Amino acid sequence: MSSVEIKTPVFPESVTDGTIVAWHKQPGEAVEQEETIVEIETDKVVLEVPAPADGVLEVIAANEGDTVVAEQLLGTIKEGAVAKEAPAVAEKPAEAASTPAAAKPAAKAAEPSAAAKAPEIEGHLSPSLRRKVGEGVDVSSILGVAPEAAGRLEKRVPMSRLRARVAERLLEAQHNNAILTTFNEVNMKPVMDLRKQYKDKFEKDHDARLGFMSFFLKACVVALKEFPEVNASVDGTDILYHNYYDIGVAISSPRGLVVPVVRDVDQLSYAGVESSILNYAYQARDGKLAMEDMLGGTFTVTNGGTFGSMMSTPIINPPQSAILGMHNIVERAVVEKGEIVIRPMMYIALSYDHRIIDGASSVRFLVRVKEMLEDPARMLLNV
Repeated sequence: MSSVEIKTPVFPESVTDGTIVAWHKQPGEAVEQEETIVEIETDKVVLEVPAPADGVLEVIAANEGDTVVAEQLLGTIKEGAVAKEAPAVAEKPAEAASTPAAAKPAAKAAEPSAAAKAPEIEGHLSPSLRRKVGEGVDVSSILGVAPEAAGRLEKRVPMSRLRARVAERLLEAQHNNAILTTFNEVNMKPVMDLRKQYKDKFEKDHDARLGFMSFFLKACVVALKEFPEVNASVDGTDILYHNYYDIGVAISSPRGLVVPVVRDVDQLSYAGVESSILNYAYQARDGKLAMEDMLGGTFTVTNGGTFGSMMSTPIINPPQSAILGMHNIVERAVVEKGEIVIRPMMYIALSYDHRIIDGASSVRFLVRVKEMLEDPARMLLNV
């Protein structure tokens, strides 16, 4: 039986190395070809490395937490081997009941018990841990530390490569771009009424939920066509105008913020936009986004409203020159035709690079987005 090498896959051009975050098999365990056995986190995505053959994991050459480069040896598989069953462990004979009590070490009389300290520690615990303490579970067994140290805890963990890269890009954007933000507000009632009227039939016909994001992306396309500088980017001393509309959608994932790109939004139906976003959300949750899914966007939309944000100044996603921020929808009193009425209102924000986008263009862009959303039929009629 021969040994087959497990190697780091070839990284995309913009990635130089990665960090091993998890081995799913240990030496001696059986593996199947194409089964994911190790995960490598880069500054953009998590790569799953499949087993190159059936057999038994023989050696792990790079451990969790190690930094690896492309085509580096990670381990070997003994091809065709069968995992051996672990030997049975004999039970430890019970202590004789006649062991004198005096032979056992005496507890320190002055040392307070964990149970005695529990009330003072409970204030520092989460509700679930408090319940466990209430059920009689020893505090030290929950926290994995000595009771006397359980009152004030700190935990230090390395920043993930993805989160570190996000931080680096955000700082880069603030340093290299002249960022300004302009605001407006949108009456969401027309869109909400349209969704309410057609959402059931839409989902039945297209197997996709009709959300707000498709309306926003379509409204942005209308505005981007009218103000092409918002869809442009700076390339050295040149301005690069894009005649296509690849819009990034910011998604929060367990490993940090990711921005997959919905390609050719102008050519997609509303169902196509919603399906693309939903698929990306599932992939982000499961850590399965590919590198190419996040490259090449010309504009970005982010929705802090899903977390309750009322207003924010989103940061540009380089090398793009603008980003639209959506926020929470709140019923507010507004004036329409001289009367005070209650409407579901949303603040929207456009952060933009003032080097190539003038203030007038940014304001008019946001006004056009507002107009499209407050009269969604205009998007369908292209007026």
